[in-house]
Amino acid sequence: MTGIAGRFFGSALIFAVLGMSLGLVMGMTHDHAQMPTHAHFLVVGWVSFAIYGFFYHLFPETAASRLASVHFWLAEASLIVLLFGLFQIFSGNPAGDPFAAAGSIGLLTSTILFAVIAWPSLRGR
Repeated sequence: MTGIAGRFFGSALIFAVLGMSLGLVMGMTHDHAQMPTHAHFLVVGWVSFAIYGFFYHLFPETAASRLASVHFWLAEASLIVLLFGLFQIFSGNPAGDPFAAAGSIGLLTSTILFAVIAWPSLRGR
């Protein structure tokens, strides 16, 4: 796997390890306050990013577009901002709210962008 496909899948692996590590820490300490952060690491970071990687691997013509590069960077930056915000919120710091909001909006935007990129491939065009 190369290019954007490999980058998405590689980052998915990193988010999987980080999310599972957070889950392990929560279990060991019996403090599950970061459960939403843990879930976002795994569902968005691991699952969604792995799916993006597989899609771009299966449809390499889509990975070559400028939009795919924008999708990658917007998704990666948005998830990091969201995770920072969630970690702050669930640590009792409401100052994380704007970060969580900005990251959420960025992830929604990146998912809409992915739909625009993917839809023509799924329709056979």
